[in-house]
Amino acid sequence: MKKALIITYYWPPMGGGGVQRWLKFAKYMRNFDWEPVIYTPKNADIANFDPSLESQIPNNIEVIRTDIWEPFDAYKKVLGKSKDEKIQPGFLQESNSNTILQEISVWIRGNLFIPDAKKYWIKPSVSYLKNYLKSNDIDVVISTGPPHTNHLIALDLKRELGMKWLADFRDPWTNIDYYSKLMLSSWADKKHRKLEKSVVLEADEVVTVSWSWADDFAGKCGRKPIVITNGYDPDDFSNGSYNRDSKQLTITHIGSLNSDRNPHGFWKALAEAIKENRSLRDIKIEFIGPTDRSVFEEANSLG
Repeated sequence: MKKALIITYYWPPMGGGGVQRWLKFAKYMRNFDWEPVIYTPKNADIANFDPSLESQIPNNIEVIRTDIWEPFDAYKKVLGKSKDEKIQPGFLQESNSNTILQEISVWIRGNLFIPDAKKYWIKPSVSYLKNYLKSNDIDVVISTGPPHTNHLIALDLKRELGMKWLADFRDPWTNIDYYSKLMLSSWADKKHRKLEKSVVLEADEVVTVSWSWADDFAGKCGRKPIVITNGYDPDDFSNGSYNRDSKQLTITHIGSLNSDRNPHGFWKALAEAIKENRSLRDIKIEFIGPTDRSVFEEANSLG
């Protein structure tokens, strides 16, 4: 089999949306004569913990874990959070917090931690992986982001060792919906865009999850990625655990729902529909993933 080294921050026992894509790809790669090797942090700050996902890791897969330092303890002190409180990715507030302290922390995050708060993993990872790749037969390096730190690790490996490299964007970089809220200086904005362009142009292949994002990358960087959409794993639905006979209508959002993604029109339409037909109050709305408090506030305000 050929071997692929997959650089991913999100890996079981982490849970949440960031884990799924490459956990599932790794699960099935052997069917296509590829052996996955996982490179991931040893001591990452886990916002969502889901050890049940470990059962889906292929048997006898090689998982390499190295130490990472993240500035979250200092970040929590600034915001007055407890040491054990989890920090959700993206611009997402699950409770009220000090607005001034929040703005200070956002400015620091956007201007000092480029491309993201995992940046201190780049140098030690490149040093470790250079030695690993020289003594192990690896056919391709795959980086998946965010965090885009993963792409910069792969970029350095590409430049120094000439490795074949595939960069996978599960989310955009400078086109992410909260990018405008990072309070970036002009210097920091240029830095983000320069790094993004370097990754997109220097990778041997670039992949993203939607055609509109592929068009966005083409417009910004001059190269259109291949599209492999997010899908589903048939094994997850093989036990028939869902109720086919339920008469209740359930509407589900899966993934992070920050304030920018709050579906204002949906709430207004649902409120109007309920006024016309009270039985619609039995609709079940599910949020699977971290959800901004503004979403619940708006839903409650409209009844």
